[in-house]
Amino acid sequence: MRLASRSVVRVLGSACGLAIEGSGWVAEPGVVVTNAHVVAGEQDTTVEAGGQAPGLPAQAIAFDPTDDVAVLRIPELGLSSLSFAPSPPAGDSGAILGYPENGPFDVQPGRIGRTQTVITQNAYGQGPVSRLLTPLRGTRTAGQLRRADRRRPGARAQHRVRRDGRGAARGRLRGGQRHGRGRPARRQSPREPGPYGRNGPCAAG
Repeated sequence: MRLASRSVVRVLGSACGLAIEGSGWVAEPGVVVTNAHVVAGEQDTTVEAGGQAPGLPAQAIAFDPTDDVAVLRIPELGLSSLSFAPSPPAGDSGAILGYPENGPFDVQPGRIGRTQTVITQNAYGQGPVSRLLTPLRGTRTAGQLRRADRRRPGARAQHRVRRDGRGAARGRLRGGQRHGRGRPARRQSPREPGPYGRNGPCAAG
């Protein structure tokens, strides 16, 4: 887990006059995967290794608002990448790593749910859209789900928007537990940039 934590980063930026924070993970040298809503509409995205300033400039190289996945290029990052677990079985336990609510690095126990097609919303809260999702159940949706065998199943990044000192974190609280959703590894193929540029219009409003 200690080795895996080095490949989880903080993602920062601003869009539509709001500061936005989230988490991401290193997919290959100089490349980070995060959620599309974390970087939507930004022109100043940075990535912090170890969650510490200064951040490194990041450019979106793929952006998929339907599956809420974005891929960032950070040539100077220099962190080791994590590997995929292509088809982790439902019920597998692991740890959820990230920077919830732009706070310090956090690790929480988690469990993988059953992958299924659901009718939900896209990165902009618009819908309905059909998506293949894997529930991640834990005490908090902190960021990246990491299996105990050090392979990762999909992508999930906590997101927070700040406006006048107030914040809001994505996710729903059920029975005292924060539930998140991940994209199965076999669906990790974000689309190329659309008409709004490499990271779309603003998701915050």
